[in-house]
Amino acid sequence: MRLIDVRGTNPDYRAIVPRGSFDVEHAVEIVAPICDAVAERGEAALREFAERFDHVTPEHLRVPAEVLARYADELDADVRAAFVESIRRRRAVAETEATPGLVRAEVAPGAVVETKTVPVGRVGLYVPGGLAPLASSVLMNVVPAQVAGVTSLAVATPPSAEFGGLPHPSILALCHLLGVDEVYAVGGAQAIAMFAHGVPGLCPRVDLVTGPGNIYVVAAKRYLRGLVGIDSEAGPTEIAVLADDTADPRFVAADLISQAEHDPMAGSVLVTDSPALADAVNALLDAQVSALGTTDRIEKALTGPQSAIVLVDDLDQGLAVVDAYAAEHLEIHTREPYQVAHRVRNAGAIFVGPWSPVPLGDYSAGSTHVLPTAGIARHGSGLTVRSFCKTVHLICYDEAALREVGPTVATFATAERLPGHAAAITVRTNAEEVDRW
Repeated sequence: MRLIDVRGTNPDYRAIVPRGSFDVEHAVEIVAPICDAVAERGEAALREFAERFDHVTPEHLRVPAEVLARYADELDADVRAAFVESIRRRRAVAETEATPGLVRAEVAPGAVVETKTVPVGRVGLYVPGGLAPLASSVLMNVVPAQVAGVTSLAVATPPSAEFGGLPHPSILALCHLLGVDEVYAVGGAQAIAMFAHGVPGLCPRVDLVTGPGNIYVVAAKRYLRGLVGIDSEAGPTEIAVLADDTADPRFVAADLISQAEHDPMAGSVLVTDSPALADAVNALLDAQVSALGTTDRIEKALTGPQSAIVLVDDLDQGLAVVDAYAAEHLEIHTREPYQVAHRVRNAGAIFVGPWSPVPLGDYSAGSTHVLPTAGIARHGSGLTVRSFCKTVHLICYDEAALREVGPTVATFATAERLPGHAAAITVRTNAEEVDRW
């Protein structure tokens, strides 16, 4: 991995931390005709794009429920146990994320504003195929949606020629274990368009689309945003490791590799004040990578412009660098890692200490693995129960409460040159105005 040395300097860290390019706007130009075709031609377009992009035309665009059940029955016992345990842990954490249904504030006698939290009505969940069939994304989307109280859930995931036009069996089995029977063998931008526009006789439109995907899925989300809600525009996965001389270089190297394995565009960044650790990690990477079956894409990711080792003067400068980077995943391998973690402002998820590697969060930590990338962690959050909820204010003033605050409202409205707003108050509270109206 290349080395970036910021010791003895105080640069704009956002300008120097490594990050690959991810040109969503260019991809929008490509996916716009696809999305428009789905809106205009429905199932015919979905079948055409399945043949073009997935090289197979599914017999059924909506996977039959009995197929889901069959694949669940055929799961290897150990795999099934792993699925069940991951679901249990994610549900346990999701239940702590749940927002109260109604919060009441009485701002003055007889003046009440309630905040009601309600789940989104219908959600479309996208699960990637591609280099790795991410069955784990099923539970990361479905569990918090179910805990939130979403009553209508649909999953879309690419068909596979390997399985006769069906999606990967693990994805279908996990849907069944979670009680989701509306599953579509539709991938890519066309899946997002199907959810956003709806396809008569096949898939009713949804209110919100969630889940990760490639750049074309992200571009379709951007193109259709407004017609449908989206969770985020997720880019390639990334990991940052903040480490000092107490870190085990074997662990750090393995964790950098684990995220590089996702995609040649994945970012792996080590931030350390220990040149000895940097050297040791770099020396270990070749041997660890060569032992895996995903060598090619790991090497491309680790040697790409989005990956590097950043040398800093001390922990304070290291914290400044990782806050500027705002990594999707941030590991802390330092003295007193828990205390250090609480000094971090910007990260999608923080993995504390040597025994909390990112792959734990990918599957069975109980946390979400649908997290903000590309620096979005500076202002955005990962997918939780709250992502599937919206809030509504209920304003309930009695006459005395309105009369008490009415002159203030009328004055404010008049200052904004909105006399109609003021009149809507005074027609109720000013005797002269009542008679005039």
